[in-house]
Amino acid sequence: MRRSFSLLILALLVIFLLSALIGRYPAPGFLPLNQLADDELAQRLLFNLRLPRLLTALLLGMTLSAAGMVFQLLFSNPLVEPGFLGVSQGAAFGAALSIILGGSAFFTQTSAVFFALAGLGISYLLAHRLRYGGWVLRLVLAGIAVSAFFSAGLGLLKYLADPLTQLPEITFWLLGGLASLTWGKLLGVLPVVLAGLALMFLFRWRLNLLALDEQTAFSLGVAPGRERWILILAAVLPTAVLISISGMVGWVGLIMPHIARRLFRADARFSLPASMLLGGIFTMLCDDLARTLLAGEIPLGILTSLFGAIIFLVLMARHS
Repeated sequence: MRRSFSLLILALLVIFLLSALIGRYPAPGFLPLNQLADDELAQRLLFNLRLPRLLTALLLGMTLSAAGMVFQLLFSNPLVEPGFLGVSQGAAFGAALSIILGGSAFFTQTSAVFFALAGLGISYLLAHRLRYGGWVLRLVLAGIAVSAFFSAGLGLLKYLADPLTQLPEITFWLLGGLASLTWGKLLGVLPVVLAGLALMFLFRWRLNLLALDEQTAFSLGVAPGRERWILILAAVLPTAVLISISGMVGWVGLIMPHIARRLFRADARFSLPASMLLGGIFTMLCDDLARTLLAGEIPLGILTSLFGAIIFLVLMARHS
């Protein structure tokens, strides 16, 4: 187990360093180190554009994967992902609303975070009003309903948007991408992301208990309601702030936890950190392809969905 984690960490570091040298300047491919030492433009490109983008891709993959693992264990459902409690669709609605209102980039990010958290809050309140099934099932059903409401609202906003200016901007945001990442955007979300990742990592051993039914978990000394919400907030908050600057990036939080459980068993003490490492590696590789495969950048969400779906089919085929 320790050797496997060492290999994963080594792979992540190697991919990060190689990714920093991959690009289309001065020519497609790797940037030679001797040229980097003499080329001032290459140095600016590396430190001002590639490094914040790579760090954001790493944090995005780690956060989505960790949040996906948390949700899949807490809700005993292998098909849920970080934004299913109305978070992703709420963020998309908030970003689209800001774009239609003519808001700045900062206002778009703030609106996306606000409506993402509003989606979680509405799901919680709605779950209290439902009278069907247990608490976990009610929360899942409420999340599905809230996501559907925000999806309908997003469709209405796209219909009302200016087809020449606003609609392309909304569409591009929904496809996801890290082309506009700067140090300022990264540093603005970094405290929330690091706090959320730290909480999920520290509470990873509690996930094994919280995955049990309410009575069993309570008999083992766990306060299921309070600790579930601590972990849900630790997963949702960093997911919301990262979505606000990256747009919609799908399948990472759904697929990486499955691979981590295959490789490191279902014990969350090992599978959750493995999921974080795998998610960081996967997202960095997809972002490398997004910015180098073609002369024009491919939206990151397209590649994560494409490769995520392929991996999903391979996993299901091997399982059967």
